Amino acid sequence: MNNYETLFVIKPTLTDEEIAAQIAKVTEILEREGAKILAINNMGMRKLAYPVAKNERGVYTIIYFNAVGSVIAELERNLKFNEEVIKYLTVKYTKQKEIKQFNKLVAQSAVAVEEETPKVEELTTSSVEA
Repeated sequence: MNNYETLFVIKPTLTDEEIAAQIAKVTEILEREGAKILAINNMGMRKLAYPVAKNERGVYTIIYFNAVGSVIAELERNLKFNEEVIKYLTVKYTKQKEIKQFNKLVAQSAVAVEEETPKVEELTTSSVEA
């Protein structure tokens, strides 16, 4: 199995629930095809370098995963037909230096996910107490 990173940009007009649903849809496609998802990095709303489909901004998400090569064709086919995704890019890591960098990126994303989770729990707990 190869190491892959897929970055996709979602339209900025969607709500948080719709963005979460789009991310879940992409991860579901990967899992259905037999990929092992290592980390998801939701980078949030960012300005695009140039307007894409009349959008100046987009919600960036990166998914790090292990999969066989045939999974990429199915993933990109689904991303191409998804009207909410305005751009996508998949990168394959093959060389030893690239794999070391890939592992660092996965570790950083995993840490970022763990750091965000307690904040959400703290907000929920403090809201219930108030």
